Amino acid sequence: MRLLRGAWKILVAIKDGLVLIFMLLFFWLLYMLLSFSPNPAVPSSGALYMNLNGTIVEQPSEPAPVEVLSGTADNLREYRLRDIVRALDAAATDDRITAVALDLDGFLGGGQSAILEVGDAIERVREAGKPVIAYATGYADSGYALAAHASEVWVNPMGGALIVGPGGNRLYYGDILRRYGVTANVFRAGQYKSAVEPYTENQMSPEAREANQALADTLFEIWREDVARARPDADLESIIAAPADTVEAAGNDLSRAARAANLVDRVGGREAWVARIAEIAGEGVGENSPGFQAVPLANWIAANPAPTGGSEIGVITVAGTIVDGEAGPGTAGGETIARLIRRATEGHDFAALVVRVDSPGGSALASERIRQAILQAAEEEGDIPVVVSMGNLAASGGYWVATAGDYIVAEPSTITGSIGVFSIIPTFEGTLDQLAINADGVATTPLSGEPDIFGGLSPEAGRLLQAGTDDIYRRFLSLVSGARNMPAERVDEIGQGRVWAGATARQLGLVDRFGTLSDAIDIAAERAGLDADDVSAVYIEPEPSGFAQFIQSWAGASEPASSSPRDIWTRLSPDPRAVLATARAEMQMLLDGPVMQARCLDCPVETGTARSHHPPMDMSMSTMIAAWLFS
Repeated sequence: MRLLRGAWKILVAIKDGLVLIFMLLFFWLLYMLLSFSPNPAVPSSGALYMNLNGTIVEQPSEPAPVEVLSGTADNLREYRLRDIVRALDAAATDDRITAVALDLDGFLGGGQSAILEVGDAIERVREAGKPVIAYATGYADSGYALAAHASEVWVNPMGGALIVGPGGNRLYYGDILRRYGVTANVFRAGQYKSAVEPYTENQMSPEAREANQALADTLFEIWREDVARARPDADLESIIAAPADTVEAAGNDLSRAARAANLVDRVGGREAWVARIAEIAGEGVGENSPGFQAVPLANWIAANPAPTGGSEIGVITVAGTIVDGEAGPGTAGGETIARLIRRATEGHDFAALVVRVDSPGGSALASERIRQAILQAAEEEGDIPVVVSMGNLAASGGYWVATAGDYIVAEPSTITGSIGVFSIIPTFEGTLDQLAINADGVATTPLSGEPDIFGGLSPEAGRLLQAGTDDIYRRFLSLVSGARNMPAERVDEIGQGRVWAGATARQLGLVDRFGTLSDAIDIAAERAGLDADDVSAVYIEPEPSGFAQFIQSWAGASEPASSSPRDIWTRLSPDPRAVLATARAEMQMLLDGPVMQARCLDCPVETGTARSHHPPMDMSMSTMIAAWLFS
């Protein structure tokens, strides 16, 4: 009995402790709700403090609230492109903003089209007569593409600026898969559909090398032209062609080399940069002040919402990998987007639709689901015009979705095309042989037990998979042919899975004109017979849950006083976590499907920690096999 009484006391103590914890959590959340302000105050004047500690994306993903509350969530942020542009445009015309402090110490980049659009917005601030003063410990390609548009570019004495340019290596798994007896059964349509090569080869094919080199050269030329226009006196050639010689000529001092090449205006520490901004905006007050009178970016965005009123144009966002079923922000779930479009058209009377695509593609089935939902919405609204706006990426399944549009707008640096399809199924007959495991069974038809991942695909199954892949490619060609008023033979010629920059895609007829999302909305208004000044955009996209929004807003309510500095070598070296995350994701795609995909895996993607996610705890059989392969 004494033992039972002791156990009972322990159980009661545990119960009381849990109740106490619950009550404390309840009152803490209640306090946060009562003290939370959805529209943070904006000072009467000051410098817009753009402390970009993360990446610029089309649609931020949603971190798990538990990770935010527990402090395990990544501190790096994802900034919505249109919010950044709207904030800069508002700063250009608002007298409360006296300057823009562009803090790029923690900036991890973004797609090239997004960077160029923000650079143009910075130019508009300067044209309004307001200085933009940039600072970083070290500049690489994306950061410098923004800084080049600033009035003054500062660099830390222990930092510098180096230009890498597009390119680099990727992992090829063909040999290791063969070593462990895994067969990657690949079926593809398109000579350049090289997304599956990493699973079958140990190096890049000549066709893939040709296509990737042409794309990288085009993108780099666009980057150089933009930076040269923004900073015509900069000696880009020396720092690009002979960086070691340039640095050695400056006494091995990277910051002096950057100044000598006129890539930067001032060499100085953060304190000197802060003092320079304080000369314009005034001294900062308060414990969390960065040292000058600052208007935090989050507060400014909240104080300057997107305009409303007039005729409405629906903007459908297709951002991230296209997947079947439901998905949250940052991933394009076919069913999620179709449902959002249906609900939006039920609650609004749209004059036109704009489809904003920033996706490397994914599931062919989900791509078609989204395309059909767009066409149905346009028809139900009275056959209204549909204009497609391409962001950083609109490739493969992303271009599939774009065929729903009457008119396509892209940026010269948009990565598009990749009109091709592939199917891939791994089988493990060799793995089982190594483990001395045999698979056997019975069959009633040629397809019984197919696809047989234990014994390998039968010739009949292989023929059917190739036939299905060819059929999806034929459908893809037909969609593009009809949408672009182009013979299917010509589409096949420029298709074949090849990836194009927007500048080339326009010459090929895959794009109608260059422009931003704002330009696409204006075009949609014009095609609907409306004045662009008399329309407002209604964004149709998945929103974070209310609780997640509150947790994120509370956790990020105050801007940090400064970013975490990253020296130039840290910026140039790949994050090992991102490399491993990419390898895991590629193996996950091989093992878990979908089998048939319209996806561009050759397209450059953001692999920084701001886009990385913790893997789920539950592991499928195929995931466990992948873990064994890489153990």
